[in-house]
Amino acid sequence: MSSAPHQTLQRVFEIYDDTLLQHHKDALENKSYAHTTEEDIDDTVKIYEAAIQVVEADIRSAQPKDASIRIYQQLFQELEALLSLKESDARHKFVVVIPVADRPIHLQSCLQSLLALCQSFHYGGYSNQKFSKVSVIIADDTKEQVNILKHQEIARHFNTQGIATIYFGLDEQQQQLERLTKTEREQLLNILGDFDSSAFYHKGPSIVRNITFLKLIEMCKGDENLLFHFVDSDQEFQVKIQTDGKDKEVYAINYFYELDRIFSQPAVSVLTGKVIGDPPVSPAVMAGTFLDDTIAFLHRMAATKPDLPCQFHNQSQQKEYDAAYHDMAELFGFKPTAESYHYCCGLGGEHNHARCFTDFSSKLKQFFHGEHPTRKSYFNHEVPVSDIKPARTIYTGNYLFTVEGLKYFIPFARLRLRMAGPVLGRIIKSENKDRFVSANLPMLHNRTVEDMGKSEFRPGINSKQNIIDLSGEFERQFFGDVMLFSMEKLTAMGYPERSVSEQEIIRILESTEKDIHQKYVTKQLQIHEKLQQLKSIFLDNNNWWNTSKEMDPARENFRLFITNIEQNFGDASRCYALIDSNVNRDKRFTQMREAIIEYPANREAWKNILGLQ
Repeated sequence: MSSAPHQTLQRVFEIYDDTLLQHHKDALENKSYAHTTEEDIDDTVKIYEAAIQVVEADIRSAQPKDASIRIYQQLFQELEALLSLKESDARHKFVVVIPVADRPIHLQSCLQSLLALCQSFHYGGYSNQKFSKVSVIIADDTKEQVNILKHQEIARHFNTQGIATIYFGLDEQQQQLERLTKTEREQLLNILGDFDSSAFYHKGPSIVRNITFLKLIEMCKGDENLLFHFVDSDQEFQVKIQTDGKDKEVYAINYFYELDRIFSQPAVSVLTGKVIGDPPVSPAVMAGTFLDDTIAFLHRMAATKPDLPCQFHNQSQQKEYDAAYHDMAELFGFKPTAESYHYCCGLGGEHNHARCFTDFSSKLKQFFHGEHPTRKSYFNHEVPVSDIKPARTIYTGNYLFTVEGLKYFIPFARLRLRMAGPVLGRIIKSENKDRFVSANLPMLHNRTVEDMGKSEFRPGINSKQNIIDLSGEFERQFFGDVMLFSMEKLTAMGYPERSVSEQEIIRILESTEKDIHQKYVTKQLQIHEKLQQLKSIFLDNNNWWNTSKEMDPARENFRLFITNIEQNFGDASRCYALIDSNVNRDKRFTQMREAIIEYPANREAWKNILGLQ
């Protein structure tokens, strides 16, 4: 806590010339608030809230400055010390749920950021060596025993650091399922899956989330003031900004304070945020935009000289378009951008274009693990974080719900398709649109581990001798898109509250698949054309990177990138073979048709068995 009461508040009075603050300053100096009664405390709390709003406005008016962020954090620390003097604190408690599979480095970073957030803002206060209103559940879906042990040790470590942490591993999940009867398990098969106890791992994040819901339902009995916050293990509780052309991560949002205020409104039941940093989508739908930017990078490099000081810094931050990284942004109602994005060099110190070129080349392989080196997104500090608007998509890596929201399990979990969150969002929107909102509360998304240049574990991506196969993830992305846009049509017809015939479901699936397939084929042709452009400029012997042996490693990185693009998006692509296969298509159609038909009954069984309204 701050060393003296109101120390930071006094600094705000000195720094900011504000009429309202001046009034509060006079009142405080006249000792009108002596903190002897609840009313005195409430009056002083209002002063802090006014000061916080002034500092927030300063942060939003320009790129957030370190000094302003420190003052912002210290104001909250003093505010929490003040609130601890009250007899009770009716604010929400938060249970942060982190599904994880074989990712100890990511998990460590995620929890370290949560601890730093709690230490920066002190939401809910600190007592009995724990932050009082924040706890964690690690929902482990790990296969490798060495990583299970690491995850358990991470849970113990953060438990000693002040965050109550529950490890919900494979054994604990099976015990949770065993509390259901055989009949109940059968009724919930599409929701909870059916896995052999000897291979009860890598069940997929949707199944793991649903099993964890069983744990949450038990926790909330007798405590209606809980909020459940699901986050992904490769995310952090901070935001990315650009300062002087350089990326910077800062703790500029008091997430729990803001979320408590939003959920204090009776109208809010489910809230979703977004992510910044790395895109939340698969490389299967980003190859075209990245090729655009890589071609532009080579053209700019070709027009300069290798030994000149690097000119790829201090790039003006281009206007951020929603889903600018997505090859098919128009599918989601966003305006696609035809312009390429500049690469912003991340090297420090003095260096030339040759070093910049080599560094960029080292990032090419990271694209296949989900990074988009030229189209990262940043925190929009101009939009108040408390502003909410109607939502239609759930970002399963950053969403919250009340006890009431436990009825919304992840649908169609057994299919293991991508886009499960957007599908759930369409269902919630169709039923509960007034209570389903989004807010400017993004989390930092880091697809890869810096030292490794790839994710620790990512299902559907296989790598062997530098050749990367995206086909598993690509197939799940394609049919996930088919399911999403089929569900969008079905919910517009009143489904799942209103029954829809099997013939109509089949018709919608078939027509949607035809439309989506045509878009994928069109993008494949465009990627082929862009790849030829990339090859042309990269292989041009007149360009300086082809005239020096020192550039051999960089050239090899580019060759591998070109090979992997051809491998996954070319004529002989296994990715496209899977979505073109009649056998695979028929199997997926059968799965989706049956899942859609059974979903209303699954939902009723979930609510009845678990005692949900």
